[in-house]
Amino acid sequence: MESRTLVHPGIIADESPSTRDPTPVRWALIGIALAFFAVFLLLPLLTVFAEALRKGWGAYLAALTNPDALAAIQLTLLVAAIAVPLNLVFGVTASWAIARFDFVGKRVLITLIDLPFSVSPVISGLIYVLLFGAQGWFGPWLQEHDVRIIFAVPGIVLATIFVTFPFVARELIPLMEAQGWEEEEAAVVLGASGWQVFWHTTLPGIKWGLLYGVILCNARAMGEFGAVSVVSGHIRGLTNTMPLHVEILYNEYNYAAAFAVASLLALLAIVTLGIKELVERRVHRHSSPGSRENES
Repeated sequence: MESRTLVHPGIIADESPSTRDPTPVRWALIGIALAFFAVFLLLPLLTVFAEALRKGWGAYLAALTNPDALAAIQLTLLVAAIAVPLNLVFGVTASWAIARFDFVGKRVLITLIDLPFSVSPVISGLIYVLLFGAQGWFGPWLQEHDVRIIFAVPGIVLATIFVTFPFVARELIPLMEAQGWEEEEAAVVLGASGWQVFWHTTLPGIKWGLLYGVILCNARAMGEFGAVSVVSGHIRGLTNTMPLHVEILYNEYNYAAAFAVASLLALLAIVTLGIKELVERRVHRHSSPGSRENES
């Protein structure tokens, strides 16, 4: 009987004996992958939770309800609540412009979108210090008008936006280019306005890719350390996000509290991976042949 295997959602390819790896090779590769997963991912994750609960649930809850910890959690959520929607608007706008139009500077825009991937987060934070710090380009003017950006929430938001803004755009650009613009042109011919085309034609086709990019953007925004560390000033209860609070507790040898707060970030990572997996399955189901017929 001919062996067949699923190589892509909706695509079944023949698996001939010449392309099928021997059983020992398969088990060896699986074993190596599982070993790496256990040593470099699962074991550190279990260690975080074990250390967080080492002194019991009372100490764990006390560490999380500490005023400085609560302030760090609130600041982390606030920064993500500001940075993610702004990156969503930028990502959709930039993706639509790049995928649908030809204009001068298009390649430059694509390069700039990828810039945070190639620049160290610490360097990006330092750039904001050089711009808005007391000795920076705009520092004297900001001090004269009593505006604080560095060592304050606005600087943390700016640094977070910089390191996270490629995620939404990078998910949508190839998706929108692959989909083409025939349906949008048909909608325009039928008399739809620009907003109607976007809400009723473009958005339904990119909604799962958009959600996928937002999930990655939110996870990076909450877990960002390097850029935020440079611009925050490490002021307890004011400019410390969760990763910075973990660092301070660890440097003070308060390991139980440090791992307790770190466990929240670990839980965030687990939840993010779970949502990401669900979205990926939905995306594959939506993009597989016959999906539109099934949905209709």
